[in-house]
This record gives sequence, structure tokens and C-alpha cells, in this order.
Amino acid sequence: MLKIRVIPTLLWKNVGLVKGVGFDSWRRVGPVLPAIKVYNMRQVDELILVDILATNEKRKPDFEAIKDFSSECFVPLTVGGGISTVNDVRDLLRVGADKVCINTAAYDDVSLITQIAKTFGSQCIVISIDAKKISEGNYECYSNSGKVPRKWKVEEWAKKVEEAGAGEILLTSIERDGAHTGFDLELIKKVTSKVSIPVIVSGGASKPEDFVLPILEGGASAVSAASIFHYTQYTPLDVKIEMRKNGIPVRIV
Repeated sequence: MLKIRVIPTLLWKNVGLVKGVGFDSWRRVGPVLPAIKVYNMRQVDELILVDILATNEKRKPDFEAIKDFSSECFVPLTVGGGISTVNDVRDLLRVGADKVCINTAAYDDVSLITQIAKTFGSQCIVISIDAKKISEGNYECYSNSGKVPRKWKVEEWAKKVEEAGAGEILLTSIERDGAHTGFDLELIKKVTSKVSIPVIVSGGASKPEDFVLPILEGGASAVSAASIFHYTQYTPLDVKIEMRKNGIPVRIV
């Protein structure tokens, strides 16, 4: 079995990091660079950095800032926000991103996934799926930082992006985001049962024990979180130790 990854998510707004609840009520966390430097030393496997304003403000990624961030990041870095063309991806890779994360642009033109995969390889592209439960057993996809319903059932969209060439899926429960109520296993299973590509799950973790079931029962390939690392005493290493106790293979140096 491949090692299960633990991946902090950094949500970038204006000049610093933020964290909210349900994609709203944003609280300042601090500047980006110090956070990256801390995570370099905390046994993380990757980092995900998302500019949560770029798409809604209809602007490109801040390539110069990302160049600065990537120069201090010593783990694989996935960058999202404002990506709408193959050239955006090329420019991000040139300034140090290892992968890109796309949400809104994929709904607007699913062929963009295929273009990116053909140009740079499927391993380069992570599709972010933000989902909300709309009725019993039914989850709908949202874009634009959780603001725009897309009328896609989550499992159908997941299959669609896999077929288009996505290398990974970042799956987030909008309702569980920042709520510290645990991961939504029903949502996770709906997606992992339909795709063969890795699924990174996010939204709801409050303690290291919460990270176990998404792997053992949900079939996830990686776990991502923000609030637990920003606002509690727990570290990525604490999460890995708990996962290892439960027989989950993780990388601990």
C-alpha cells in the first residue's frame, strides 16, 4: 500500500492566510511565508496553497508572490486560484509550483483538464471539488469558493474529471469546512467508489483520530486540513502517529 499523505491547506487572501467556517466568516491566520517555513519542519508530505479571491476577482495568479513562496517550500507545492488557461499552468510551474489545483475553470470548460493533462501530464493537475449535501444521499458541486451551484452530482462530476485527465481530486465538504465535526464519510465514499485516481479529502477534522476512518473506511488516498493545524495544539506529526497506530502507512522521518 502506498504511503498516505498528510497535506496542510493554506488559504491565501490578499496578503495573508485565512481560515473560515463553511467557506465564510474568514479569520486571519498570519502571513504565508512563515507558515510555509514552519510546515517544512513538521513532517508534511505536501502543501496546498489556494488564492481564494483570484477567481472571483477575475484575475490571474500572483506569479511573483508564488515564486517567493515556492523558493522557501521544500515539499511538493500545489497552487490554486485564478487558473483558467494552459499558459497559467505553464507559468505556475515555471515559478516553482509542482501541481495546480483547479475548480471553477473546469466547470466552465472541462476540456481544459484534457489540455493540461496532455501538455504537462495528469500528475500535474488536481481538480478541487467542493460539495454540499442538498438532500438525503445527494451532494451537489459548487464553484467560486462555494458560492455558485453547478447542478452536478458530486460522484458524476468526479467521474467526468477523471475521464478528462485529472490526476487527483481534492474533495471538500462545504458544511464540514472549519466545523470540527469530523469528515463526511458518506461524501467521501460516493467519490472514491466511482474513481480510480487518488482522492484527497478535506473538511471537518478536529483531532488526529478523525483522520483514520477516511482512509480505512472511506478509501481516501490523502488527508488535508487547515483549522486543526492553525487553531489547536495538534501537528501533522500527531496525525501521522495516530494513523500509524491504526495500521495506516505514513512517512515519518
